[in-house]
Amino acid sequence: MNFNEKVYNLCRKIPKGKISTYKGVAHALNSKAYRAVGNALNKNPYAPEVPCHRIVGSSGNLVGFASGLRNKARLLRKEGIEIKNNKVLNFEDVLYKF
Repeated sequence: MNFNEKVYNLCRKIPKGKISTYKGVAHALNSKAYRAVGNALNKNPYAPEVPCHRIVGSSGNLVGFASGLRNKARLLRKEGIEIKNNKVLNFEDVLYKF
């Protein structure tokens, strides 16, 4: 299984109402390839089955979404994640631990 497929399989585990980070996904894969995680998710052929919108920056900022940050925020809000100024509120409470 290649790196991208490993990223997709891991992201499938993140439930609605939770988020993770590019760094968190990379660490769960025993890697430091945070940017490679972002590149994989940018090419995600399985959306919305692989919920790449649930991956945010380590500080809780909304970053990197192929269809735009406004759409990413809309999808997260629809799942109950609070967003203000393109940042996840209550970040630690909604952070999914692999």
